[in-house]
Amino acid sequence: MPVSNTHIALVGNPNSGKTSLFNALTGLNQKVGNFPGVTVDKKTGNCQLDDRLSSVIIDLPGTYSLYPRRSDEWVAYKVMMGTDAEVHPEIILLVADASNLKRNLLFCSQVIDLKYPVVVALTMMDIAAKKGIEIDIPGLERELGVPVIQVNPRKNKGLPQLKRTLAQTARKQHVVAARDFIPNKELAPAAIEQVKSLYPKLSDYAAVHYLINHENFPLPAQNQATIEKVEKDTAFNPTKTQGEEIMQRYGRIRQIMKQNVVEPDPLQRKLFTERLDNILLDRLWGYLVLLVVLFLLFQSIFWLAQYPMNAIDWSFAQLRQWLGGVLPAAWWSNLLVNGFLAGMNGVLLFVPQIMILFGLITLLEDSGYMARISFLSDKLMRKVGLNGKSVMPMISGFACAVPAIMSARNIENKKERLLTILVTPLMSCSARLPVFTILIALVVPGKYYFGFLSLQGLVMMALYLLGVVMALTVSYVLRFIVKMKEKSFFILELPDYRAPRWKNVGITMVEKAKIFVYDAGRVIILISLLLWFLSSYGPSGRTDAVEKKYTVLKQQAGPSPEAQAAVNKQYHSEKLQNSYAGILGKGIEPVIKPLGYDWKIGIALITSFAAREVFVGTMATLYSVEENDNATLKQKMQTATREDGTKVYTLATAVSLMVFYLLAMQCMSTLAVVKRETRSWKWPAIQLMYMTGLAYIMSFAVYHIFL
Repeated sequence: MPVSNTHIALVGNPNSGKTSLFNALTGLNQKVGNFPGVTVDKKTGNCQLDDRLSSVIIDLPGTYSLYPRRSDEWVAYKVMMGTDAEVHPEIILLVADASNLKRNLLFCSQVIDLKYPVVVALTMMDIAAKKGIEIDIPGLERELGVPVIQVNPRKNKGLPQLKRTLAQTARKQHVVAARDFIPNKELAPAAIEQVKSLYPKLSDYAAVHYLINHENFPLPAQNQATIEKVEKDTAFNPTKTQGEEIMQRYGRIRQIMKQNVVEPDPLQRKLFTERLDNILLDRLWGYLVLLVVLFLLFQSIFWLAQYPMNAIDWSFAQLRQWLGGVLPAAWWSNLLVNGFLAGMNGVLLFVPQIMILFGLITLLEDSGYMARISFLSDKLMRKVGLNGKSVMPMISGFACAVPAIMSARNIENKKERLLTILVTPLMSCSARLPVFTILIALVVPGKYYFGFLSLQGLVMMALYLLGVVMALTVSYVLRFIVKMKEKSFFILELPDYRAPRWKNVGITMVEKAKIFVYDAGRVIILISLLLWFLSSYGPSGRTDAVEKKYTVLKQQAGPSPEAQAAVNKQYHSEKLQNSYAGILGKGIEPVIKPLGYDWKIGIALITSFAAREVFVGTMATLYSVEENDNATLKQKMQTATREDGTKVYTLATAVSLMVFYLLAMQCMSTLAVVKRETRSWKWPAIQLMYMTGLAYIMSFAVYHIFL
């Protein structure tokens, strides 16, 4: 039974294995929020260190040094400087990449000099061994003055020892480093002494940072003025001080590396990573491999997901049939079967595809290939006003536009960041998957070429590529409209290739499925219930007239079951048309008729502005209320007809509808996050107008081409 809770900040360089270690320590006990006042992810998780001590681990954004440039680096910096209002860690767990130890030791030495209790988790030892690097860990511990634990979170190696060391540190068995890594006080003796008279608990090195960045800290106005005066009185030079500090640190790091690290001759044969990069980053083969990877990604979404999706659809059809037979005819049973269950079917039906999509994207990230995609794409991105860093948010947009747009904060250039934010929603997010899947299944034959190439998968890939092409085209146009002039640099560290950690992939798939079911699912269910009401009831004058009309027609039809079934079908259809939902749909039908849509699709377009995936739940509810039988949604849509008897879902209508959902801004959450990131309603409004207009024009053109 735990008796105390220790707060541990997890820090480290990007690509050092920090996320893998966080997942290994916390498992599924994670929460994601935002740091107060900023749009930076705040990941926390619970970890049991031993039978009497639990901990809360805060995963801080990756950073290369204690001199921040981006907004996410500022978040980590302020936490470690003790100026964050909410996060106050008692221990720093610092992740260092053994295969790039020299670079990682710079940040490590800076954190140690802040005088926190620090535990170093040394990752990537297997990669270091492949490179011929040998590290004397006890010697490294002596030089740093803090515990150093070798871990491999991908294989859960070293985690028990790491937890034991963290528990010992929490119980004060390991204390802060006794000596500074470099003589920090000599950097600015007088200035440091005066700052420490204001804040006695600061280390010498922390005092240096107060002198450099105090304007960015929430300090009292009087203290701000005092520190400013200290800078002037002592002629403190921030740039010179920072330069001297870095030079001294690297001088000491070189000594440590010489004494404790054996590195191979740099002229040795190329490593596997370098040989593989010769192919994957080649101007010709690199792009061909990328197309093959994307092709396999979308083929897999259809091929792997079809079996669980069919099982879920069949199960709901059976459940509705069974409940329809055992429940009495009442409004509440109708609500349960045609409202709640129809909505649940629309939620759970697409969970397999969403899990597979996120799982495959995680595999690409975990293996190190995603960074190569950014590198490959930089030249193309620059031609349309972006740079290689825009690729990561855009690819993340295949999963969800909201976190993708938030990740664009890593782009330092303001114009490129804004353009990335404006075009990322054109990438086909997972919310569009349910729409694409049901429509492709309706109008595209389930053919296979050469025994393994799915025609439906090829159509899906074409939709995703169309989204990419439209995003690049729009960015090219907007680069001439958005007036910002700022130099752009693309600096990217390519991580080593490594085997994906399957546990991490599994955790991501489960977490994303939970988010879809809980967040999107609640919206879908709520809208399904609201739609059931709007489609089951209408103005009393209209509904009374329909009831009277069909009471007479049922009597005239006679006892024949076939005749009664035909009258019932007409009754439900006319009742739906005279409901509140029917009146709304009929009202907007003239606007959407040129696109090939009927009034039911019009209702789905309106409800989809809450979330695109609501389309399927909307159609399930409308057709359930209208037809009130036990057919699956796909079967109902296949047999749907217009008033003139023609099919609703022809090839032209389905392609037009897919293009509309591909290009339209139908996501209130995305507009909200764009407003938050740009701090203005101007850009979300522009985004809504240009995407909706583009969707209408393209859908109109496509419908008349395929008609």
